[in-house]
Amino acid sequence: MSGSSPFKMRLVHLDLKGAPPKVCYLSEIFPLFRALGANGVLIEYEDMFPYEGHLRLLRAKHAYSPSEIKEILHLATLNELEVIPLVQTFGHMEFVLKHEALAHLREVARFPNTLNPHKEESLALVRTMIDQVMELHPGARWLHVGCDEVYYLGEGETSRQWLQQEPNSKAELCLSHMEAVASHVRARYPTTTPLMWDDMLRDIPEDQLSGSRVPQLVEPVLWDYGADLDIHGKALLVEKYRKSGFSWLWAASAFKGATGVNQSLTPIEHHLRNHLQWLQVAGSVPADTLRGIILTGWQRYDHFSVLCELLPVGIPSLAVCLQVLLHGDFAENVKARVENFLGVSSLEEMDFRSEGAGSFPGSNILALVTQVSLHLCGSVDVLLERDRYVTGWFSPYHRRRKLIHPVMIEHIQPQALSLLARWNTLAGELEAALQRVFYPDTVEEWLEENVHPSLRRLQALLQDLGEAAGPRQDSGQDP
Repeated sequence: MSGSSPFKMRLVHLDLKGAPPKVCYLSEIFPLFRALGANGVLIEYEDMFPYEGHLRLLRAKHAYSPSEIKEILHLATLNELEVIPLVQTFGHMEFVLKHEALAHLREVARFPNTLNPHKEESLALVRTMIDQVMELHPGARWLHVGCDEVYYLGEGETSRQWLQQEPNSKAELCLSHMEAVASHVRARYPTTTPLMWDDMLRDIPEDQLSGSRVPQLVEPVLWDYGADLDIHGKALLVEKYRKSGFSWLWAASAFKGATGVNQSLTPIEHHLRNHLQWLQVAGSVPADTLRGIILTGWQRYDHFSVLCELLPVGIPSLAVCLQVLLHGDFAENVKARVENFLGVSSLEEMDFRSEGAGSFPGSNILALVTQVSLHLCGSVDVLLERDRYVTGWFSPYHRRRKLIHPVMIEHIQPQALSLLARWNTLAGELEAALQRVFYPDTVEEWLEENVHPSLRRLQALLQDLGEAAGPRQDSGQDP
């Protein structure tokens, strides 16, 4: 399947800290992942993992059960997809450290991002999380331990005191925790290699990296989701890591979730360019340097942010990116293959016309989300802010005072009722489609963020019209 692709491993990242799909949807989408060229999945469980014992409080309301985890692994095996679990162990620990019972393990007391690396209890917590995840992933060849964006490291009171002692440094603090986590994985699970995001390693001098045990313990994942990444700079970074003692490296691109914190539609062109440039990076470094590539599909920027593009919305982008990695370019024949896989007549039309949204699992969600994202807010704006009858005879001034010329009701009300009915119908279809793929909290959140605000504006206009049309006491004043 890999053909001449420089990336022998091609993993699709499932970010479950937002909009985690039901297992039944994974059963539909895993065969497509495989057909498109993926041979693995990186599953970032976050609070969807069924933690037990004193860690049970980490579970989300709809966390997968142990039997569902086993079903996911079975589905992956059926589709020849290798599963790599991801457990955050340093930064992005909000889903852990937000809980009052664990807040004392924060690096900075006010912020739940980062774990305090000085406390033995912090390491014990991470070990327990790893052990529980590994218990349900026996035989995993790799375990991703996160370690990206360790914000505020060194700013906790204990760290400040530690850093005042020579020759202690923030880099040393970072490396020592990474080493402790990776050592636990290597000692407890000898056939499992830890993976680690590379951003906290980038600025550490080569001699300091090579002087630590981290290069012997982990395989770093170089991530860059930009459409104009620095190809030469990436090649130099690869060279630095190899000289520091890392035997294997990975790349990480993005097929969605990297172009805006509240992005609802995926800009395919951006992600296509990102992958074409990663192919150039792979071509400019020695062969057998990059073990594989992780196509990240972020669902939230962090535990507390809004949802970005839903997984079904990002599938066309994923299809383009995987096929580009397999074939090395996006020539017309590759584009035709993608369109065939997705069941679309034209990728260009699919971006704008819902009827061209395809026949892949979840394509109805893409169609409806496209309509909402491109037209809902705008159509309400047209009525409320540009319609001459509304702006001229039922302005905010009139609405507050419930004043309107009766004939204007006949101009405004039918339009508003028609628009509301149209969008209520579509919202109902979208809600039903979302419920088949996602849990209730995801459905509620997406609709509340993206649909309900516009509907409420229409409902408020109609309510004000109704009150203005009713009998009113004469105040004896002109408008």
